[in-house]
Amino acid sequence: MIAKLIVFLPLLGAFIAGFFWRYIGEKAAQWLPTGILFLCAALSWMTFFSVAGGDAGTVPVANWITSGDFVAEWALRVDMLTAVMLVVVTTVSALVHLYSTGYMAEDPAKPRFFAYLSLFTFAMLMLVTADNLLQMFFGWEGVGLASYLLIGFWWKKPSANAAAIKAFVVNRVGDFGFALGIFGIYMVFGTIEFSEIFEQAHHFDGQTFRFLGADWDVLTTLTFLLFIGAMGKSAQLGLHTWLPDAMEGPTPVSALIHAATMVTAGVFLVCRMSPLFELAPDTLWFVTIIGATTAFFAATIGLVQYDIKRVIAYSTCSQLGYMFFAAGVGAYEAAMFHLFTHAFFKALLFLGAGSVIHAMHHEQDMRQYGGLHKVIPITSLMMLIGTLAITGVGIPLTHIGFAGFLSKDMIIEAAYGSQNAGHLYAFWIGVIAAAMTSFYSWRLYFKTFLGTYRGDHHTMEHAHESPMVMLIPLFVLGAGAVLAGMVFYEAFVGHEAYEFWNGTLFHHHYHEDHGTKVAEVLHLAHDVPAWVKVAPFVAMLSGLVLAVIFYLVSPGIPDALDKRHPALHEFLQRKWYFDELYDFLFVRPAMWIGRQLWKSGDGAVIDGTINGIAMGAVPAVSEAARRAQSGYLFRYASVMILGIIIIVSWFLFGGRA
Repeated sequence: MIAKLIVFLPLLGAFIAGFFWRYIGEKAAQWLPTGILFLCAALSWMTFFSVAGGDAGTVPVANWITSGDFVAEWALRVDMLTAVMLVVVTTVSALVHLYSTGYMAEDPAKPRFFAYLSLFTFAMLMLVTADNLLQMFFGWEGVGLASYLLIGFWWKKPSANAAAIKAFVVNRVGDFGFALGIFGIYMVFGTIEFSEIFEQAHHFDGQTFRFLGADWDVLTTLTFLLFIGAMGKSAQLGLHTWLPDAMEGPTPVSALIHAATMVTAGVFLVCRMSPLFELAPDTLWFVTIIGATTAFFAATIGLVQYDIKRVIAYSTCSQLGYMFFAAGVGAYEAAMFHLFTHAFFKALLFLGAGSVIHAMHHEQDMRQYGGLHKVIPITSLMMLIGTLAITGVGIPLTHIGFAGFLSKDMIIEAAYGSQNAGHLYAFWIGVIAAAMTSFYSWRLYFKTFLGTYRGDHHTMEHAHESPMVMLIPLFVLGAGAVLAGMVFYEAFVGHEAYEFWNGTLFHHHYHEDHGTKVAEVLHLAHDVPAWVKVAPFVAMLSGLVLAVIFYLVSPGIPDALDKRHPALHEFLQRKWYFDELYDFLFVRPAMWIGRQLWKSGDGAVIDGTINGIAMGAVPAVSEAARRAQSGYLFRYASVMILGIIIIVSWFLFGGRA
């Protein structure tokens, strides 16, 4: 019953806020969904601790689809993996709802905004509680729809509409791969139920099928298609281009998308389907390479961005890369641990950025900031905590530190200790990306809160701290950014991990350590050399020192470097030219084909044929018929005689033949 309330109450809130706000009033349309989400968050934490105590299971909802031999039940799968996601989704969503009551206070369409937020939350909850692939796909498409509505919420802005369409179209590419994967799994396994798929998986290990004259591994193909879906939803390299443009939506939307919902869905999918991925080493190698490369790629772009939200957006893209290469090297526990901690500090950073934007009258260019710690000191402190968390500040060789220190370092250690293909590439890329993460994160903090103010003085005169309704969520998320890693380390990735996850993540091997079973990859991660464990800390420290030199000690260095290396700066500023490349490869050819079909096909052939008949043949026939109707009797008689002659001739000559 509790699981049903968690999932369906947000849908009820969205329905009431969206369709009945005129009857209940704008304030009720804001506070009702907000109150519902806080209730769901409380219930989710209760579920989390009850499942951790062994109370897992499946909650049937209804008979959903029956077609011949195909049966899809609607049931809620409540295990440890689900419980973690329930906590992440509802906690962050509740805080985003509360924050939005202040941030969107002056927007005339507040009820619609809150309806969309709750709808987004419901779709994500449907996704993470799915008991079969079709149910997951329902939630998968639901978050795609909600993201389209929220990114384009300010529909009068052409850029917002374009960003919403871009997010929707790019995700459809990934979703096509996911759909093919679902079809393939049903063809191979005869079911889409997770439990039945996992039970049968080992029977298909090593089996192949013939296609295009070659033999293809069955499980590699299926998992590859599933990962294409994950790449689109979680903005991995190649299908990432929608993510920065999604910043056109209101800032609370950015926090929800990046911290708790849409972009985490791909990581959840790979972890949920880990029993299949573990039997497809080639796919795991691909996941590792794509994840690590994405972490590096996004970090390089974050170095030169000036829009405060875009810096954090590329940070999300990079951190998701960490999660994926953690899964690729077999450390699914570490991937979920980083997803969990990342939700706190990434939501904190986005909502903190929203507080800055709110104070600066919607100015987002960091070049127009500086010295803001004097006017918004609380926001400055919360952003400092978020920066300490994402950069991974802590005490090396201990479990004492901010959230990102424990989760991200565990991923890097697991990459080094793993035996999976590509693990060393992921390790070194992870360390390099950690240095860049530290640099661009501190760059954001220094350019925003320290130094001298560089913007319009009239704006600075009216700058003010955010109202308490916006600061309370920052306090809660700040506490999570400080404590989440230390509190949950042992359960998620420590010696308690085997019991904690209780079979919801694939454990390839086990190792006895002081009487406790731990996953083999995690055991190897704990036993890596000391220099491996210290490497991420050194990378973080180097990025911090470099940022201090560039933006506090000698602030003229960045401009000088930009002028000395204009091509490199342009390359990074233009995001590796992915948008231009896709415009050349896909958009322009599609536009050309469309124009040809329009002018040659529709214009010349279809319109030409219709117009030719209507304006040529029909008038000609009509004119001939008009002339034939002369009114002279001898002409009609001649036609009748001619007709009789033709009929008689037919019977005399043609008929005999």
